[in-house]
Amino acid sequence: MIADAEVSTGPTTPVAETGDQPLNLPRVQGHRSLRDQVTQALRAALVAGELRPDVVYSARILAAQFRVSVTPVREAVLDLVKEGLVEVVRNKGFRVAVLSGRDLDEYTEIRSLIEIPVTVRLARTADRAALEALRPVAAAIVAAAERRDLVGYLESDRRFHLGLLTLAGNQRLIEVVGDLRKRSYLYGLMALPERAVLVVTAQEHAKILDLLIAGDGEGVHRAMSEHLGHIRSLWTDPTPEP
Repeated sequence: MIADAEVSTGPTTPVAETGDQPLNLPRVQGHRSLRDQVTQALRAALVAGELRPDVVYSARILAAQFRVSVTPVREAVLDLVKEGLVEVVRNKGFRVAVLSGRDLDEYTEIRSLIEIPVTVRLARTADRAALEALRPVAAAIVAAAERRDLVGYLESDRRFHLGLLTLAGNQRLIEVVGDLRKRSYLYGLMALPERAVLVVTAQEHAKILDLLIAGDGEGVHRAMSEHLGHIRSLWTDPTPEP
């Protein structure tokens, strides 16, 4: 179980500070389980930079900030550990995991091997009305990029790409790509909204959709290859533009 003095796995590693400062976390409420709500809130905090790699966080302190018991926080942390997003710090709590460039290269390669041929096939097989239904999602990606809403950008981007895979009718593909996307969220995200190129990358989704609706398989292959390559480049060099 994940707790201050109850963590018993993983090496002890020096860290810069402990996470006892208040975070900008939402209050969990509603019909979903507390575990799911806390997991989603922590994942959003990772993307927004509220949780930092150089800080060790206590499940007990986070539970107090969420205004819930410590149990759903421990369970949520275990979920994030399984996804590779956080790692246990022995006898202290947990901290954000740091991806290497090689990790991201491997994730991007797997996504390319799956998403490109599947999307190309959709140019021949997908219902045009079903493709057109993704038009508002593509527009939402651009809108989020323009207002520098990284969490909104990633959520709309997830809906678009997994929405395309849904049209292929293979649930396992959706699960695999969804997991890869979660694992690659941590790499250099904080500076991305400051880069104008994020808007350009966002606009590529509408182009992919146009090519799919036109039945242009070769164009889809080229556009998807460029798109995934651009995503990898963004994550590689997150330095803000002047």
